[in-house]
Amino acid sequence: MAVQDALRAKGVALQEMQSDVVAYLNAAERSWTVDLYALEVKYAPWLYEWFYHATDHQRPFSMIEFFCRWVGLSGMSSDVTRLRPEVVLSTYWSSVPLADKVRRRSGLDFLNALIVTDYRAHRHWVRPEAELLMVAAPETKEQMIKRGLSPDKVVVTGIPISPKFGALIGADKAALRQKHGLRPDLPLILLSGGGTGSYRAQNAVLTELGNLGERVQVLVLAGAQGRGVTQLGGATLHRLGFTTDFPELLAAADVVVGKAGGLTVAEATTLGVPMVIHEPIAGQEEYNADYLVRHGAALWAHSLGELRSLVRQSLDTDRHAELSRNAMSLGIPDAAERVAEAILQKLGRA
Repeated sequence: MAVQDALRAKGVALQEMQSDVVAYLNAAERSWTVDLYALEVKYAPWLYEWFYHATDHQRPFSMIEFFCRWVGLSGMSSDVTRLRPEVVLSTYWSSVPLADKVRRRSGLDFLNALIVTDYRAHRHWVRPEAELLMVAAPETKEQMIKRGLSPDKVVVTGIPISPKFGALIGADKAALRQKHGLRPDLPLILLSGGGTGSYRAQNAVLTELGNLGERVQVLVLAGAQGRGVTQLGGATLHRLGFTTDFPELLAAADVVVGKAGGLTVAEATTLGVPMVIHEPIAGQEEYNADYLVRHGAALWAHSLGELRSLVRQSLDTDRHAELSRNAMSLGIPDAAERVAEAILQKLGRA
């Protein structure tokens, strides 16, 4: 949606269709793809970690990629045939080989493009079928090239986010907190638990935040159990669940604690909000965490015992200012505009 808005802002008369590739799957296909992933992340992270590393190889054939050329083929063929697009833009790797299969079978000519929403180029993101790959950071591009992609195909754009985040850069945190019924005088922590609310460490993290030794406010969004305001030790928990106010709540926060999804990283760095990461999803989120730590924009609590100390560090005035400054240096608030420009250039319409 952010890219669509950016294209319209550039004067493109856009006819768009948003398709959820998951909706193309039948029940059996969904059970061993999306449902299996959710099950592994929540109950057997060690199994997903094994899968992530086992499939990150350089061998020419991949059974996973082979199946991705067929699973959901009928649904995507129907959408592409109906719209006859100039561009098929994917935000997850598996629809790129699928789009390529549709293109070959239908004879339709379109730009097959991919936005890479992690900071590391796992084998699955390295899509030779795509004519344009837009990546999160310069080191992601370097990894893509080392894994065999032409430099001409790969453009560093950042991960596109809503323009609402860019508009909130430098916003008055106290005013935002008052607007949303939060106290301006107490530290505000936003819990990052992922969009599905499957963060395994959530309860343990909340317990630690309640025992920091100082009073804090904690925002619990996805995965909130119930709604309303409760007290847990020294932490006032605001259980909000899903909310469209997320950009303003993130801008109001002092620190994000929890997972390190690619989109969350892009949004937090844009606003200069540091992260304290604990139990990221094995594989891609661990690399996202490593990326932030190496650039001084986050702290990583590898064990629960470290979490309390690192959160307190992140709230220290001088340390917070340093982390925030480093985080903002990584942010790319105009990533959607950069993606739009890269697409138009590839089409010869810039």
